[in-house]
Amino acid sequence: MPADISVKICGLRTPEDVRAVEAAGARYVGFNFFPKSPRFVDFSEASSLAALVPMGICKVALTVNADDALLDALMDSVPLDMLQLHGSESPERVAEVKTRYGLPVMKALGVADQSDLAQIDIYTGVADQLLIDAKPPKDSVLPGGNGLAFDWQLLANRVWRGPWMLAGGLTPDNVAEAIRRTGALQVDVASGVERSAGVKDAELIRALVQAAVNA
Repeated sequence: MPADISVKICGLRTPEDVRAVEAAGARYVGFNFFPKSPRFVDFSEASSLAALVPMGICKVALTVNADDALLDALMDSVPLDMLQLHGSESPERVAEVKTRYGLPVMKALGVADQSDLAQIDIYTGVADQLLIDAKPPKDSVLPGGNGLAFDWQLLANRVWRGPWMLAGGLTPDNVAEAIRRTGALQVDVASGVERSAGVKDAELIRALVQAAVNA
């Protein structure tokens, strides 16, 4: 896979998912620890899956407003490379998590319109990476993974100091356009490579990674 594009496939739940991601050439895998998500895995399941992930693929834990007790238990149970904070965590909380666990932290930020972009600057320099995602609908119980895209033109020609990923409604059919319009060098996909909620499709994973490479 070319050095300039990286793909994260989030919400893996089975050994077949891990094998499909490895075969496709994605560089990150995500395990979802938010109980309300159809992609949720418990610590035991995630530990078994993480053991199958080859060296060189970054293992990311998605949590939502997790307290220290939950994160302590997670870190004791699952071998991880990065923590993804996908709730309403403040910059101060991001810094606390980084210090406490000594792992890189990715902070997810929801975007719907121009007014949401200011928060990106606030978290830049605090988080090791940013995940710029579509803001969920007001009635959604999920902070992400809703299969919704935002106006990619909002990110056109914008440069931030640290690395970031684009998420939100990405599929094999639109990921190339999203990369071209935003300049993203990293993309994160969950529902866009599923045949039903929480059920990954190996062919869709392969197609999405290939489309990202060809962009």
